[in-house]
Amino acid sequence: MKSGYKPPFSITAKSINLIADISAQTERYVIRMEQEDGLLLRKINRIKTIHGSLAIEGNTIPESLITDIIEGRHVVAPPREIQEVKNAIKTYDAFASLDPYSVKDLLKAHALMMYALIDRPGHFRSGGVGVFAGDKTVHVAPPAERVKSLMNDLFDWLKKPGDHLLIKSCVFHYEFEFIHPFIDGNGRMGRLWQSLLLSKLHPVFEYLPVENMVFQNQQKYYDIIAQSTKAADCGIFIEFMLNEILSTLKKRQGKSLRKGDDDTVNDTVSGIVNLVKADPKITLDELAQRLNKSRRTITRNMKMLQDKGIISRTGSDRTGYWQVKD
Repeated sequence: MKSGYKPPFSITAKSINLIADISAQTERYVIRMEQEDGLLLRKINRIKTIHGSLAIEGNTIPESLITDIIEGRHVVAPPREIQEVKNAIKTYDAFASLDPYSVKDLLKAHALMMYALIDRPGHFRSGGVGVFAGDKTVHVAPPAERVKSLMNDLFDWLKKPGDHLLIKSCVFHYEFEFIHPFIDGNGRMGRLWQSLLLSKLHPVFEYLPVENMVFQNQQKYYDIIAQSTKAADCGIFIEFMLNEILSTLKKRQGKSLRKGDDDTVNDTVSGIVNLVKADPKITLDELAQRLNKSRRTITRNMKMLQDKGIISRTGSDRTGYWQVKD
């Protein structure tokens, strides 16, 4: 990026309308978070944020076990996935202390997020990286020697007054993924940093699980990034992310929650679906162990998922496999 460079993006009439809608919904969300169950809702949304952002990267640990990890209980899951969750918990715990306009704080957050997962966490990459879908190359990131200057210029643009922070947060998210400054962890860091920027618009955005909504629209998220890159204009990505923010604001204003009665935290069904996607040959006993549920509970929920056509079984109980319907 040249000095004074502005990332290429267009602001559509739809984006402007979305900004107005988000502003109105934000005020309603603030009121919702001030109700007596606000602390519980914050906890639930933080868990959803961590789960959504890691699930996009292939982590299969369900929300219920993230709660167990937060509370220090023993969890049976792949060690790397447990480490990813522990790192994300520490990173989001440090959320309020991070400056979204500081490259130094970005590196600090990456060191927390990727601790014990890669060599030299908290440092920009020293080699080439790309994004792949199977054998197909989706995106080849800029050369490693350009990363530091590209990131410094992106942060310089971020600090300048002008565009609405909602727009800036989306543009930063896209540009961050385009540059791919780290050897690993770029997706979760890009989503974290957009949330951090949004929290400067209003602190309540710290507890808005946009990552979870993106997880539910994961393929479209990747498709939109690819389309923006092809067009050399991230306007379509801005629209997509603004719509996700608005949808999340609307969705998270539901009925009051009662402690011990929250199926969004102990979501056995979503846990089963995620684990079956990751391992179609997983057994009911293994599901029960991974989700810390009784076999009877797993069997009941699996039958419900089959009755609804969400999951099907191919082959025998011993040699067959599960399939999640698209």
